[in-house]
Amino acid sequence: MQMVDLGQTGLRASRLGFGTGTHGWGGSSEQTRIGHDNLVKLMRSGYDQGITLWDSADGYGSHPHLADVLKGIDRSSVVIVTKTHSKSPERVRSEIPRFLSELGTDYMDILLMHCITHDSWLTEYSDVISEFEDAKEKDLVRAIGMSCHDFGALKTVASADWLDVVLARINYDGTKMDASPGEVVPVLEEIHDAGKCVLAMKVLGQGNLHENVPKAMEFALGLSCVDAMVIGMNSEFQLRQNVSLAE
Repeated sequence: MQMVDLGQTGLRASRLGFGTGTHGWGGSSEQTRIGHDNLVKLMRSGYDQGITLWDSADGYGSHPHLADVLKGIDRSSVVIVTKTHSKSPERVRSEIPRFLSELGTDYMDILLMHCITHDSWLTEYSDVISEFEDAKEKDLVRAIGMSCHDFGALKTVASADWLDVVLARINYDGTKMDASPGEVVPVLEEIHDAGKCVLAMKVLGQGNLHENVPKAMEFALGLSCVDAMVIGMNSEFQLRQNVSLAE
């Protein structure tokens, strides 16, 4: 499995990441719904095949699963991403220790503001950003940023000096994206040129491009502005297929 630097974060992980949030919200996702032990086993298999980037979120309910996958594994060998949907600094401040406890670790590699949907977010959520920066200064988090669900918001990322990582929607077809690939790719290039880590999501269009997985993977892997991608997987077949294509 190809290992890559994640922007200028100092973090390094596999180019293919294991996503746990397909159709995820309200504390569950397609991945968590296959059962706790089944997901832990599948993620362990992914780790054995070289996947060291794990994507989670409070809204997916997948923190306990990652904690169990982590048992017996060198913590420094994996990069854990999680997200909060909270938009109040007080709630974020209280969530950070809870996330650490649920994940069974004393630090998070990447913490993201979840599902940003408007271009005024940098000013509207400045207090939350301050909490993120404080957590990073205290070494509770190594890198901070946001997951983007709006084209206007995406266009603000390159200018956000504090931001280390963006999780952005990109695929060859434009399915479940914020704009067309022709519009999004130049913005991702600008973000990447600014030294930010770009993580790709919706590479398979939230499963809608499942009949064209090789094409979808080839497109994403061919983008020099994408450092790594996270893909939700529900079975050993999907896992092995994606690992083979990523390799």
